[in-house]
Parts: sequence; structure tokens; C-alpha cells
Amino acid sequence: MNKNVTFRPMTEADTGILMGFIWEMARYEHLEDQVVVTEELLREWLFEKHAAEVIFALVDGKEVGSALFFSSFSTFLGRGGLYLEDLIVLPKYRHQGCGKALLKELARIAVERGCGRLEWSCLDWNQPSIDFYLSLGAQPLDQWTEYRVTGETLRRLAEPEQ
Repeated sequence: MNKNVTFRPMTEADTGILMGFIWEMARYEHLEDQVVVTEELLREWLFEKHAAEVIFALVDGKEVGSALFFSSFSTFLGRGGLYLEDLIVLPKYRHQGCGKALLKELARIAVERGCGRLEWSCLDWNQPSIDFYLSLGAQPLDQWTEYRVTGETLRRLAEPEQ
């Protein structure tokens, strides 16, 4: 693991830095056409509504990775957890321990907060990431299927029954 990695929480002034990481991830996942976030939306949801947190991984004082996460809850465990929405490491810093360092820092935060688990999703075609997560002892939840409603479908679902 890269011993030179340090961490710091995101501040509102870092919104542009996070946008750069989001675009980096979108390019990697071939999902640029799905990015509609703006710096204003990030400021609102991260700093006004406190919907999620971000930590940056730094090498020599430069942000080289980020982890966006939020609180979850397990009814079976009866305690909170952390859900990692996005883990992003700049290509130049991959395979140097930065991603592992970020996950270890998130695990430390989860333990410090008394959480029962740390979990995330991974695209099924992303074999390098899958292999990485398995190497850390993460277990895939093969029996679970993730579902999502967005956009117009979400709005229709929210409407009262006629």
C-alpha cells in the first residue's frame, strides 16, 4: 500500500475537484451521457442537505482519489452502516495502493462510528475492480438484485393513486 497517501474531508471549495473526479469516473464507465450533476447541485446536496460525505486521498498534497459515501441502516444488524457510492482514483495513481488506502480509511471511519458494515456496488463488467474488491475480502451479494427508479418513473411512482 502507498504509505504516502493522506486523507482529508471535502470542503465546499473543493466542488470543482469533485466534478473532475466524477467526469473521470463517467469516462471510465462509458457513462458520460448520464452526467447531469452541476457544482451547484453538489453544493446543495453535500453542504446544505448533508446527504453524503466525501474524502479525498492525497499524494504529495495533490488529490488523487475520492470516496463519496453516506449512512445506511441494517434492520437485521440494528445499526448503521456506510454505503460507498463512488470510489475514484485517477488513472496515473491506480495500482499504487491509493484505492486500498481509501477503502481502509472508510473502514476506519465505519468502525469509529460503530457501523455494522461497509458496502458498495460494482458494474458487473468491471473485472479489475471486482478482482481488487475480492482481494480485500469483500463478498459479492449474488442473491441480491439492485433496483432503481429515476426521472419520470420516479415522479409517476410518487403520484397519488387515482
